[in-house]
Amino acid sequence: MNTTLLRLALAGASLALAGPAWAQLPALGSVTLTVPAGLGGGGSFNNERTMQVPAGFTMAVYARVPGARFMAVTPEGGLLVSQPGAGKVSLVRPGSAGGLPVVTDFATGLRQPHDLVFHTIGSTTYLYLAESNQINRYVWHTGDLTAQNRTVVIANLPDASTPELMGSYAHALKNLALDGNHKLYLSIASTCNVCVSDTQSDPKRAAIYQYDADGTNRRLFAQGLRNAEGLAFVPGTNTLWVTVNGRDQTPYPLQDNTGQYGQVVSSYVDNHPPDLFTKVVDGGNYGWPFANPNPDTSTGMDNMPFDLDYDTNRGGAVPLTTFTTISKGIPAHSAALGFTFLQGTAFPASYASGAVVALHGSWNRSTPAGYKVVYFPWNAATQTPGAQTDLVTGFISGGSSWGRPVDVAVDPQGRLLISDDQSGTIYQLTAPAAPLATAPGAARAGAAQVYPNPMGAGPATLDLTALPAGPYTVAVLDLLGRAVQPSQPAAGGARTPLPTAQLSRGTYLVQVQGEQFNQVLRVVQQ
Repeated sequence: MNTTLLRLALAGASLALAGPAWAQLPALGSVTLTVPAGLGGGGSFNNERTMQVPAGFTMAVYARVPGARFMAVTPEGGLLVSQPGAGKVSLVRPGSAGGLPVVTDFATGLRQPHDLVFHTIGSTTYLYLAESNQINRYVWHTGDLTAQNRTVVIANLPDASTPELMGSYAHALKNLALDGNHKLYLSIASTCNVCVSDTQSDPKRAAIYQYDADGTNRRLFAQGLRNAEGLAFVPGTNTLWVTVNGRDQTPYPLQDNTGQYGQVVSSYVDNHPPDLFTKVVDGGNYGWPFANPNPDTSTGMDNMPFDLDYDTNRGGAVPLTTFTTISKGIPAHSAALGFTFLQGTAFPASYASGAVVALHGSWNRSTPAGYKVVYFPWNAATQTPGAQTDLVTGFISGGSSWGRPVDVAVDPQGRLLISDDQSGTIYQLTAPAAPLATAPGAARAGAAQVYPNPMGAGPATLDLTALPAGPYTVAVLDLLGRAVQPSQPAAGGARTPLPTAQLSRGTYLVQVQGEQFNQVLRVVQQ
């Protein structure tokens, strides 16, 4: 969902372009996870948690949602969160007067609900909600607090209730996306680690199907995608990208002098095959279960060639020429799940051309992999991702995990929301606001100022003289983005008092919004 760009100045961080494609990003630094009173219940937060985030950023617990999986920001700025284990979707709304967020049931009685997508056709906005056995569509009305008037647009999807599967379906959760032509793309994941039967079923599993937005006109779009959980279109295009979990316990596929051909060797399994972050083309076949991408050539994780899968295709009955090149690999067993493109969001401009991916973490690797959120810079010229870099780490302590990221989303204020199904938490990653201004000075072109800062007992001055004439709205927020006093109007090209008498000592954010403007300033009340 496109939102007005939130202009957050990164204090002390160099944002100069390092080349034609990538920006220089701040290095990671350690911060203490902020856990507001009332949100610390459960073993994950019995101890203070130290996170690694970009310099100047903060990380906080925003809400507690048990088993939190996929998320969607509502048109009003709320947050929907799926909870497959509980069979429901929760709605998270900001609390009033600076209180904790309010978490309520939005939809209940569902069968393993998972992905959630808003999509507008004409003047109607729909919410699409995936259950394991069907896809639902709801007309969204401003201010909806519960799901109303469900329409099932796709029924009878395979899950553990499908008779031929006899109660066993390893990856029954469904994920979806809709493009600019109102086509719906649905991932039907594999039932198993590796099996040929999924390629012979109807519908095929480990595949993506395309439908019209009303669920009609099904056709196979791509296959060989073992468990595609993240689906998204490059903003401004109809180019689909997905994240995919690779298979486990892969036998050594090479007939070489190691003598390991056909053996399951931990040193090989640890790094093979990579998870996928790849472009998906119409008619593509991405290998599973007959071939696996090989990261050990000169191209590394980019445009990987394939090796024949020993278990299903050692003789090459399905030739390697069958398969479509993988765009980008992610270290094996990281369990890449939800992702979002940052283009058009309010996340800081230095990251604005890139993608953020949640890595849920490995269960069978000698040394854990994943358990973090990573960033891929995006080359607009080639429409390809650059090298993976860490954005948020720290979910492992003492060799074991206390949290597992699932999905990511950007809220209207430019904060990155991260879901964690292990601790049942939604986190906020917040960028630093503008540097402190201790006295009035020459206003930066097109920017607001607050002074004095730090503020004292009297009102501060909000200086909008550098902004175009017109109406603006000013809100004072705490560091979790919650309003601490009523918003007030202001006029561009003028100065206005900013009441601060009711604020206790501490650091706050002042958000200035206009029709084509959105800026956040950091202020200190002494």
